[in-house]
Amino acid sequence: MRIGLLSDTHGYWDERYATHLSEVDQIWHAGDIGSTEVASKLAALHPLKAVYGNVDGGDLRMMFKEILRFRCEEVDVLMKHIGGYPGRYDRSVVGILTERPPKLFVSGHSHILKVQYDAALGLLHINPGAAGLQGWQKVRTLVRFCIDGAEMKDLEVIELR
Repeated sequence: MRIGLLSDTHGYWDERYATHLSEVDQIWHAGDIGSTEVASKLAALHPLKAVYGNVDGGDLRMMFKEILRFRCEEVDVLMKHIGGYPGRYDRSVVGILTERPPKLFVSGHSHILKVQYDAALGLLHINPGAAGLQGWQKVRTLVRFCIDGAEMKDLEVIELR
């Protein structure tokens, strides 16, 4: 399964999303989508799994959940917009992560691209950075990777300069 992962679009649509996500099987958005139009355009490309973020209004909160837990192939995935990162998880997810850790934890919010293994919990954490224009990030990013059975591999960072 090829996954295209992005976050923090803040209502901005870049035609390069379609180009870079054309070869994936699913698109995951880790929140702060910003508009139903962006969500619809992503969903028109491939099946979309998403969570709402702190800037998303009621319409997006009705379409998506705050926390999403699902299986992709043999990988247990947990996604939440505000999640922190290994060693500094947000208090809203600490209980979930420690009681029943997923194999993959995806979050957004910080606008900082980070891929980090948490040896204490045995999980991979991915924050794809920010793909939109709002924020202080100098380079907009999204991530592509593969899930093959229980293995996560072939991770690529796409820079949108």
